Formats: sequence, C-alpha cells, structure tokens
Amino acid sequence: MLTVGKDGAAVERRLAQGRLACPGCGGRLGPWGYARPRVLREQGVVRWRLRPRRARCAGCGRTHVLLPVSVLVRRADAAVVIGAALAAKAAGWGHRQIAAGLGRPAATVRGWLRRFAARAGPLRATFTTLLCELDPDPPVLEPAGSVVADAVAAIVAAARAVGRRWPGRVFGLSPWELAVAVTGGRLLLPSIKVGVRNTSCPW
Repeated sequence: MLTVGKDGAAVERRLAQGRLACPGCGGRLGPWGYARPRVLREQGVVRWRLRPRRARCAGCGRTHVLLPVSVLVRRADAAVVIGAALAAKAAGWGHRQIAAGLGRPAATVRGWLRRFAARAGPLRATFTTLLCELDPDPPVLEPAGSVVADAVAAIVAAARAVGRRWPGRVFGLSPWELAVAVTGGRLLLPSIKVGVRNTSCPW
C-alpha cells in the first residue's frame, strides 16, 4: 500500500514517468492494472467510486495499491469525515452527538474514536516530531485536556507547518489528509508502527 496525491491524472503521469518509488526497496514503480473498486462516503450522503491504481516495482517485483491521501486503509469513509469526528471528540463531544452530526451510525463513530484513542500517544509523538522537523521555531503544544485532544492538536499543528514550508504546493490538503500521508493510510490500524514518512516532499 502506497499513499499518493489526490489528483489521479498527476499520479498517473508520475507513474508512467517512473517518478514513484517502491516503499520497500526504493525501485521505480510502473503501472500494473487496478485494485478492486470501492465506494467511499464523503461528507453527508455524497458517495464516490474509487478504483485504486496498482503499481509494480521494477526492482523487487512487489506490487502496491496506490491510495489517494483522502482515503484511509480499510475505511469506507473519507479521511476528512473521520477527521471531523476526531476533532469533535477533542472538543468534548460524545460519540452519539458526533454520529448524529455526521449522519453516521453511532457504533461506527465509536469505533473510530476508540481506535484513535488507543494510538493517541504514539500519534502525538509522531506529529510533534514532524512539526519540529519542519518548523525551526515550532509553537509549544500545551496540554489540550485529553490524549485524543493532544494528538489532534499535534496533527493540526504539523499540517500548518507543512503549509508554511511549502506554501501553494499543498493547497487544499487538510490536516487529516496530511495524517493519511504521514501514516501511509494507517491512522486507525492497530499494531502498526507509526513513523514519519515523506518528510522531504510536500505530499
């Protein structure tokens, strides 16, 4: 699985030109068909069909599914929807109130919140590290009242640092799409080591 940009045509051009690298060996990726289609839920009742591109490494031969930064691995809802739920939780909302506001089942929202809370400590550390790597004079992140709120604050601060470092080149990238890029789409997956990725490029 490899996280790529939101512009499908631009990703296709980079793939055809050999400008995407294998996350395993660093070899050149080339086109290799498509993965199984899936339907994603955007905000409200908007849905869209995604057919992820598949790529194959010319070096090691491994194949990778290319997911846009708007999508999390194994989630039917777009990153901005899940991010809105996490931000609301950080602000003190309960899962039923959040679910009603987003038009999602309460059990689904509760699952997002529990998974994020279980990983909030490492996520806060990861995005605080990213913030410090990108900003020579980073803002001090004061305790926000909970582990979830602390992690959300770190993600938002890191996203602002990305915008300052590459103004204009990451226009429209939300904090939650940044979170997808940094975690390789695995923001809510259990037992996955979280690490800073792609710090040398503006996603």
